[in-house]
Amino acid sequence: MSWGIDLQPNDIVAPMPWKNFASVSYYNSEYAGFYNNGTKVTKGPNSSPSISNSSAILRLATTYELDEYIGVSYIQLPYGTVRPGGSLASLPTATGVGDITLASAIWPYANRETRTYFAIAGYLTSPTGTYTSNQALNLGENRFKTDIQMGFQKPLFDRMDGMIAVDTMWFGGHSQCAAACLSSTNVSLTQKPLTTTQLGPIYTINQTFTVAASYFYVAGGATSINNTYLNNVINTQRFLLSAQAHYPFGRLSLQYGRDMDVKNGYFQSRVLALRFLTHF
Repeated sequence: MSWGIDLQPNDIVAPMPWKNFASVSYYNSEYAGFYNNGTKVTKGPNSSPSISNSSAILRLATTYELDEYIGVSYIQLPYGTVRPGGSLASLPTATGVGDITLASAIWPYANRETRTYFAIAGYLTSPTGTYTSNQALNLGENRFKTDIQMGFQKPLFDRMDGMIAVDTMWFGGHSQCAAACLSSTNVSLTQKPLTTTQLGPIYTINQTFTVAASYFYVAGGATSINNTYLNNVINTQRFLLSAQAHYPFGRLSLQYGRDMDVKNGYFQSRVLALRFLTHF
């Protein structure tokens, strides 16, 4: 299950420099149903699958200036549980630390007066999470991932902005894929780049509350096992609704979404994220 980098409302807005931030997130997603080339699978181990993924995510970030440009860097560490059910109930539950992500972004253009911003970000995820090759579900992926993302935001109306972001993720090789690749021994898994486009409006109700809606289109990410192409290109459409409350002590965020259409892979029936961010 591979995704791009989801943005929260106003993530493309350049932050003030020389500040430190900490955020704690609770993330829960549910998957029900597996699709193969647009058809729901009704036989075998994926006939009626259920997968629950719950994580607590800690992120530490700092902002700065590079010449006249604003920049931000962060480190992120998840800890969670992946619990299978339904026709996958015989698989073991996985609990542990997820892969560490390092990220940096810079704003080549940021105009606070016109509320217009353009940002470029880079991400690196390292294989530091809990992983066991003879277990189909793991918290870690046992491979490196890199991602380049570009985002643009500008006003549409008085209190409404529009945002669009595009990112492409590249996957490192994975030479110890066994159970997840339906093999009794370790085989080599490779994956094509995955591109995600997200766009939508952001509405500022007042100084405290902000709401937003995002549409996502995910394409690419086909896999090969021992150089055998599996013809499982990801073409997924999904949505995400967001609400934020800004207070002097920090920012509270709530997000809810789900898949709308899946060509290959598990269908995400729900994603729920609750976040608290503060500066120090």
